[in-house]
Amino acid sequence: MTEHHKNKSEQSSLTEFNQIHKEMDSLYHTMALNLNLSDSAFIILYALYEQEDGCLQKDICHDFCVSKQTINSSIKKLEQQGYVLLEQGSGRDKRILVTAKGRQLLEEKIRPVFEMEQQAFAQMESEEIHTLLRLNRKYCDMLREQMNARQPFSNQTDALR
Repeated sequence: MTEHHKNKSEQSSLTEFNQIHKEMDSLYHTMALNLNLSDSAFIILYALYEQEDGCLQKDICHDFCVSKQTINSSIKKLEQQGYVLLEQGSGRDKRILVTAKGRQLLEEKIRPVFEMEQQAFAQMESEEIHTLLRLNRKYCDMLREQMNARQPFSNQTDALR
């Protein structure tokens, strides 16, 4: 295969890879809309369901790559609606706790999402799941390396890990 054809094939694969990731984002966005939740409220509730005993705002920001301002604004709305409480953590950290009303919301809206994800994974072989995760992690790490090697990206990517 010539270098030109190899580059064209790699670009085609990269385009498909990016399209798959955009489609995944769109699936979760559609789920949030169907649940009458903003994307950020969905992320917070998802994280709270996943953690079970509450979590820190900064952990949600880090784990889901969402800005502190976006998460903070949604937490305030969820707090006003009676779904969560904020508890002072160590230093400036705030722990987000689920109220009884919030627990009901998690069971009604977020648990079915976890079940869909689990059922989708259950349709794959264990080796397929392992390979999917391993290769996605490898690509993410390699892209981060490329970004760290170049200006102006090199100052930005440390915060992304």
